[in-house]
Amino acid sequence: QVRLMESGGGSVETGGSLRLSCAGSGKFLGDYCMAWFRQAPGKDREAVAVINSNGLTWYANSVKGRFSISKDSDGKYLYLQMNSLKPEDTAKYFCAAEPFRPDELCYGLSLSSYYWGQGIQVTVSS
Repeated sequence: QVRLMESGGGSVETGGSLRLSCAGSGKFLGDYCMAWFRQAPGKDREAVAVINSNGLTWYANSVKGRFSISKDSDGKYLYLQMNSLKPEDTAKYFCAAEPFRPDELCYGLSLSSYYWGQGIQVTVSS
């Protein structure tokens, strides 16, 4: 099992940028399909961006062109660069790792399929 910890959240104004980081507890994150999810109050948790073990990526339509997912070459960190932030991006953001389908784009799976971080708040003010 991999333990995940997010950092880099906070509050920004509309149009601003934030970079989220996710550290794995000594595990090589390249062995997993990695994802960023978010959950706004009263809404379901939704996949935002995914990167598989081969570096292929997927983005939700709502963030396409504004967010970028990446991981470092050492396989220790996952990142989410968020640009042109909007108030509707306000949510708690979660790092997730899917261990059984590393070569797939692991969005749309049951939430129980993933290992989860604790989440970190991102607030975008208008």
